[in-house]
Amino acid sequence: MLYQTLKEVVPQAVNNCSAVPQFNINGYSWIEAIMETANQYKVPIIIGVTDRNVERLGGYRFIRELIDLLANRYDVTSPLVLHLDHGQSIKGCKSAIDAGFSSVMFDGSSLPIEENIASTKEVVAYAHSKGVTVEGEIGGIGGVEDGVVGGIKFADVDEGIHFVKETGVDLLAAALGSVHGEYQGEPDLQFDIMDAFSQSLEIPMVLHGASGISESDLKKAISFHHGKINFNTELNIGWACTVKDLFVEYPNLYDPKVILNTSKNGIKQVMESKLKLCNLI
Repeated sequence: MLYQTLKEVVPQAVNNCSAVPQFNINGYSWIEAIMETANQYKVPIIIGVTDRNVERLGGYRFIRELIDLLANRYDVTSPLVLHLDHGQSIKGCKSAIDAGFSSVMFDGSSLPIEENIASTKEVVAYAHSKGVTVEGEIGGIGGVEDGVVGGIKFADVDEGIHFVKETGVDLLAAALGSVHGEYQGEPDLQFDIMDAFSQSLEIPMVLHGASGISESDLKKAISFHHGKINFNTELNIGWACTVKDLFVEYPNLYDPKVILNTSKNGIKQVMESKLKLCNLI
């Protein structure tokens, strides 16, 4: 399977006033759901693998080879990006690249800005030498997801400009009010800062923690050059609720085929709704 890079799919989406969704995988059913959705709608999709889930899912190379096999089995022709989400170390990012990932995110947002720049720059140099794109992060995207815990620290525009210039990243995730996991209260997106970023940077932006953001806010973020939108929590909620509802209706059900197919369809329903929100279908 020949995966595309973020640079090949996201700028085109921005030019079309749309965004490419990143769907994070948490098991086999998530991968199947992505393949079937890609085939049904013929749109680009970013397959996200959170750093903290890599070992649980079998390791970088196993994940890539499994996705290869399924993409070939489903004869997928839509553009797919295989992306390491929230890479926690330079070593991990390099391992993902060596395993065949077409894109990585180095998350140095917890570091002092100059340390973040230095580490991200090293990842960019290695990635670009292999034809792989890099997403960087500044500020602090709060919430809890896949073991990542943090509070919100809004990104600064001048710092963001400096970061992009020094590192050469292909996309920038800036903390502007979204959070990982389920929201407590209403999201407070900083659209004035988004606007300033969109006017100051030539590269696309990334919105993390998009699960739970209203349709109007999400479309507004897309209008401010957020060309990559990440979804994880709502996919997992869709999967879990479908399984719960199935057992309420059929408490004695034990057939794995029925349970797995039903849960997969729950994930696909969420994916379809997000493609619509991203203006892809």
